[in-house]
Amino acid sequence: MKTMRLLRWSALILVVVLFAGMGLSWAPDRSVDSLKERWAPAPSQFIPLQGMQVHLRDEGPRDDPEPIVLIHGTSASLHTWDGWTAALKGQRRVIRMDLPGFGLTGPAPDGDYRMTRYADFIAALLDQLGVHRAVLAGNSLGGGVAWRTAVQHPERVSRMVLVDASGYPLQSTSVPLGFRLAQIEWLKPLMSRLLPRCMIESSVRNVYANPDKVTPELVDRYYELTLRAGNRESLTQRMKLRETDTQSAGLIATIGQPTLILWGAQDRLIPEPSGQRFHQDIAGSQYVVFDSLGHVPQEEDPQRSVAEVLKFLTAKR
Repeated sequence: MKTMRLLRWSALILVVVLFAGMGLSWAPDRSVDSLKERWAPAPSQFIPLQGMQVHLRDEGPRDDPEPIVLIHGTSASLHTWDGWTAALKGQRRVIRMDLPGFGLTGPAPDGDYRMTRYADFIAALLDQLGVHRAVLAGNSLGGGVAWRTAVQHPERVSRMVLVDASGYPLQSTSVPLGFRLAQIEWLKPLMSRLLPRCMIESSVRNVYANPDKVTPELVDRYYELTLRAGNRESLTQRMKLRETDTQSAGLIATIGQPTLILWGAQDRLIPEPSGQRFHQDIAGSQYVVFDSLGHVPQEEDPQRSVAEVLKFLTAKR
């Protein structure tokens, strides 16, 4: 018992030294109101849903019979889809939101971040917006949410776009530092008060194939929205579930909706073999690999990645 305590204290000291070396930064939670001016200008809105005020952007023609719903990944926000939205909203209704636990939406009241819960959240959001069927597109965690929604609520999903999606057991060759620390339960008290901006910058650069594309404003966005009250604790809760998510991978082969799979060949968090598995398991799916992109193609090269989406959406079924 004493040995375990000693090891824990030794590890804690090492982490403190690590944080100090990265520029020890006192970073308490920030209120959602303090973040709205910069990160929720028009057309952002907040709608009540399941006990939360969900941060949402709903753009494009309202007569679109099948709107496009864009779902972000872990520690991201609806802003990750800015480039795609700009290209799509002239012709299609585009709906994007901050998922429970992330962005300005913040933590779920029940603390439930299972994939089944997220899928039900998407269905409830569609109900709230009066949308019967939609095209779902998701990156990373958001891709997992998209395909899980297609399985749980198949009548609500007409097509899917999976972008470096989660679903199969991870074989990461590199995991962002922030994700690794968030998985250490006993570090929560420290992580809830200290957050070096350079750690967030390192994590964002880690998921880009070309880290030179990571701008100070991009780092600001990820950093400040991580500080939104409750988000750091939600991330810790969410990271506990990553292994259990893969227990449902067998359901992927039951997906019947037309599906486009996009993958960055330089993705080190969810390497490209996972994309091949999605393509093999989803009958009739289309598969496109971007040689020079990483884990977030929609951010790193929105024009190139959305071009494949436009072709997919206009193709005859």
